[in-house]
Formats: sequence, C-alpha cells, structure tokens
Amino acid sequence: MSGENFSNTIGSERGTEIFGGGEAKTPRRARPAKTIQEAARETPVFAETDVLVVGGGPSGTAAAIAAGRLGADVTLVERYNHLGGLSTGGLVIWIDRMSDWNGQQVICGLAKDFLDRLPGDAVAGPARTDWGKSDAATAAYWAQRTAAFHGIVTWSPTIDPEAMKTLSMQMALEQKVRLTFHAYAVDPIVEDGVMRGAIFESKEGRQAILAKTVIDTTGDADLLARAGLSFETDSDPTDIHSCINTAFMIGGVDMARWLDFKANDEQGFKEFMNLGRGKLQYFEKPFVSWRDDIALFMGPRLAGYSAVDVEDLSAVEIRSRQLTVGHVETYRQHAPGFENAFLMLGAPQIGVRHSRRMEGLNKVVRAQWDGGKVWDDEVGVSTSLAPKFPNISVPYGALVPAGIDGVLAAGRHIACDTSSHSFLREVPQCWLTGHAAGVAGALAANAGIQPRAVEPRLIQRELLRQGAYLSPSIQAVSGSGTKAAE
Repeated sequence: MSGENFSNTIGSERGTEIFGGGEAKTPRRARPAKTIQEAARETPVFAETDVLVVGGGPSGTAAAIAAGRLGADVTLVERYNHLGGLSTGGLVIWIDRMSDWNGQQVICGLAKDFLDRLPGDAVAGPARTDWGKSDAATAAYWAQRTAAFHGIVTWSPTIDPEAMKTLSMQMALEQKVRLTFHAYAVDPIVEDGVMRGAIFESKEGRQAILAKTVIDTTGDADLLARAGLSFETDSDPTDIHSCINTAFMIGGVDMARWLDFKANDEQGFKEFMNLGRGKLQYFEKPFVSWRDDIALFMGPRLAGYSAVDVEDLSAVEIRSRQLTVGHVETYRQHAPGFENAFLMLGAPQIGVRHSRRMEGLNKVVRAQWDGGKVWDDEVGVSTSLAPKFPNISVPYGALVPAGIDGVLAAGRHIACDTSSHSFLREVPQCWLTGHAAGVAGALAANAGIQPRAVEPRLIQRELLRQGAYLSPSIQAVSGSGTKAAE
C-alpha cells in the first residue's frame, strides 16, 4: 500500500471529521552562523543503577515497572513532574483499540494492569460484553464516543489523566523505581560501542547516571540520535501522523446535548462548523472524555513542524494557545451544550506523533500485515488498523538498535516503516513495547549480558508471567497458556 493510499485508508477508517488535515507552518528567523567553545569539565555521578529508563511516558513507565518486577534496581529520568507522558500531560486520554476486531483484548500485561487499577470513575468505555459487537445501534452509540470503528465496538476507553498520573507513580514506587523528575537527559555515555548511561541537566546542574542497561523511551530516540546512530524520518510532514498539536480540555459542558446536535441537526452542525472555520480558519471538533461535562480537543493539528526543533515547538505552542482561546469563545457563544463552557486545561506536554524512528535489528513493516506473520522473537501483539488485517506481531529486534550495545528502545521511535508507525506510536502500543523492553533490559542487567544477547524465549516467558498476550504459536513454544483478557 502506498503512503498516499495508506493516508486515505486512515481517513476513511476513522472518519475525516476525527482526523482532518493540519495547518501549515509560518517562516522562521535566520540563525547566526556562529559557534562557541565550551570548557572541558568533570561531571559528577548522580547514581549507578541496573536499568536506566530515560523518559517517563507510557513506554518508559511500563519499562521501569516491568524491570522492577524482575528485581532490577531501576532509575527513571523524566523532564516533567509526572509519569504518563502524552497519556497524561499530553491529554491523549483516548486509549485507542486494545481489543482486536473479534473483541479479544490482545494488548494486555501492564497495559491491562493500568486500566484495571484505575478507579471506576476514572475510566469510561464500552462494557466487556460489548467488545466486538457489530449491531448497528451499539456500534453507532460507541462510534460517537471513539470506541467503534468499521461498525465494530472496541475496548478504547477514555481516562482521567490525573488519576493515571497518580496510579503510574504508585505502581513505579511499588517496584522501588527511583523517580527523578525535573531532569532532562542531554547526552548518552558511550564507551567502546556500548551505552553505559546518560548525562542529564537539572536545577542542580549537569550530572551522570551509570547503568548496566539503558532504555531510550524519549519518544524521539534522543539518546540514540546523539550517540550518532542513523534513524528514519521519511514520514510525510503534511500527513496527520506527522502533525503536532497541544490538546486542551473544556469543562462545564453537556456532551450529551452536543452529540445529539451533531448527530441530528445536520444543517445546524454544518453552519456551526463553517462559522468556526470562518472565524479561526482552522476549527476542531471535540471528543468525549471520561466525564460528560468535559470535552477533549485533540488539536489544533499543525503540519510541517519538527518535533526536534526548538523554534518549531515554540511556534506550535504559540499558535495552539491562540487557537485554543478562539475555540473556547466560539463554542461557548454558538455550540449547544457549551453555553457554560470554560477552558479547563491546556496540555502541559506538546502532542508529537512522529519525529525519528530508529534502525533496529528488525522492524515492523506493512508487508507483514496481510499474512499475519508471527515473528519467532515476538514480544507483543498489536491490534491492526482494520478488520481485513490480522493482529500485528511485534518482534524483539524492533526494540534493539543496530550499531550499538547496552541500550534498548521502546515507544513511538521503535524500528518500523511509516505505515506501521501510524498505530505503533499510540498509547497502548507504547505500553506494549515498554513492557517488553523493561523485561529484556532487566534480564540483560541481571545476567550481565548485552540486550541483543538475551534469549527471546526468556523474554516471552516473563512477559506471559506478567500477564502479557502473545500469539498462540509463541505461547505453545514458551510453555504457557493464553494470557488474553477474557
């Protein structure tokens, strides 16, 4: 499937009203063509640890907890004051498709643990008995609530981001993970082709952490890129999967009234959207959240910006804030259900979909979708984009960087092509790859070997023990029964 056709498939699958195009970037100022010489210095060592996880988003949080469950001493470095990354600070609270098209939950393990342990009033989604249903009434109801696609209900809940922050921290502390917040990793420590740790900056200054195994869960392969490794950046910058946004939530709304208006007043809805586009040029529609009085806006989505360029990131934040204010005013003045609306929260973390993808020992590619290929070194199973595709096998080799030892990767920058990246970047898949990387990283550290030398069967057995789901053929050779959610 070509990139152009693939983009069309995504749009038709989820509906253009959910995934529209983005706004183009504006020109930037020229930078001075100068450099400075920094003085050489000694850097104090902050900690020595078995497993160093750099980045506390969904994949990093899962990796740290999984490694801790194997008894490893784990240190996690996170630039913000909380865990969860885009699933919390980025307000990506719609947890997309954890069940396959037959209604079986295949993204399990820590992903399931997170959702099972959240308070009941912090999760909203279809009942287990509805997963996989395709009757028109049930599918139509959940399609309005981001949990039905292609006429099939899926386990795609929305969550309370504050509850997820608290739970993520609690689960990490249960495994005695050393949480280091307000710390920004800036350089890898590499000796003789092996990553030995990382240097980070904080209010204390520049410090180092030494580790037996490092896991890069920065989302942008920051450590790998700064170690000089090659990576792929071939995503179309104007595609939805490359757009950047700052999400926001509006409180004081009546989402039931809004959904009724949207579904039953076609002309009124069209006129309202035209009004918004006329005022703001780019105009978003809200998603449901975990509460009926809170609306989620996953945008505005801005195209052509780089997630690893500080000026581009700044420009997105500025434009997003301007458009956020305009959205609140327009909805409050003209949208049914929004008469008492107020801006509840602009996301503290910018929403990045794609920047770099590492080159690994293996990769997930479009060619494997149709035949349902199962890798011998499978460490997870992802749901597919449409019912015509089987579930997607994720190999361990996609988490192991080529050209360097001592480090693994998890999250949206694992080795894959652009088509596969469109779903591997999402929160459930980041939990999946983080869980696998944490297990593998701890096994490597505990055995005193390089991550690439860890036997995949050992990883698979431990993942199954920790509740993950793997393909039946992998379960058979790993000597463990199914762990899929019943």
